[in-house]
Amino acid sequence: MRKGQKHAERAAGRASKTAQPSPDRPDIQWFPGHMAKTRRLIQESLPLVDLVIELADARLPAGSRNPELDRWLGNKPRILLLNKSDAADMVATRKWLDYYRSQGVTALSADCKSGQGVQAVLPVVREQLSEMLARRAEKGASGRPIRVMIVGIPNVGKSSLINRLAKGKKAKVEDRPGVTMHRQWVRLENDAELLDMPGVLWPKFEDRDVAERLAFTGAVKDTVVDTELLAMRLLDYLHHQYPEMLEQRFQIDLPQDTSSYDLLCAVGKARGMLLRGGEIDTQRAAVAVLDEYRAGKIGRITLEMPPEGMGTPDGQDNI
Repeated sequence: MRKGQKHAERAAGRASKTAQPSPDRPDIQWFPGHMAKTRRLIQESLPLVDLVIELADARLPAGSRNPELDRWLGNKPRILLLNKSDAADMVATRKWLDYYRSQGVTALSADCKSGQGVQAVLPVVREQLSEMLARRAEKGASGRPIRVMIVGIPNVGKSSLINRLAKGKKAKVEDRPGVTMHRQWVRLENDAELLDMPGVLWPKFEDRDVAERLAFTGAVKDTVVDTELLAMRLLDYLHHQYPEMLEQRFQIDLPQDTSSYDLLCAVGKARGMLLRGGEIDTQRAAVAVLDEYRAGKIGRITLEMPPEGMGTPDGQDNI
């Protein structure tokens, strides 16, 4: 395992220790059959490509990296791209980029939906492969396209990256995991070919904190989790780490010791989500909280910080 990822995962594993008391955590496990096939597909396809772009979620820069990738990819040249940076804490993203670069990892950030930062990707790819390209030129094979594999967990934005680089919708995009189900080659105008792989998680989440954060971001299907409990956990974190954003978005102002269930009820009440008899529809409120967090409507929020010693934004701790 690469040093940068190993240290980052240790940080992710420590993430909940500074959080306030919170509700029970949902038991999250999701590894459908096609993901085992994807693992084989990635390994079988590696000899076909020159470099791998690994996408991670900028809101979860360590926890959204599949720990099995190091073993699968070996010494294949790799670039780490922190996507969805528009939804992440800007200060935190800078710290993560500094951290990974300090560990020898070529790391960039981007928002593939808007295109911000995407223009830097292919130049960095060529820089990483400069020696290989020089050898090809010496052999008269400079016209051979660069082949790049795009990998990452479900719903991290692989198809959006390809569509931006291809300057058009070449791959199917939806805001839910599991949309890309097969290997897809996409030819770019500038002598490059991209191989889009289905998203893949790892078979068992040993760290429940990581599993929970992945569920927050939508990398795990909501159908396999208790959405109310998940939303309560997210509200608990936001209430202690980003209280002003939570208050502004949902128009609630409650004491720090408010229970997560009361937070969920407050959201439902503020939004007028009521059942017959005036009972609060906590299921609707939970869906609203999760959807609005994932869409970046609550604010720019990061769920974990780099290992100790790299510093954190004022007042921000890991989840």
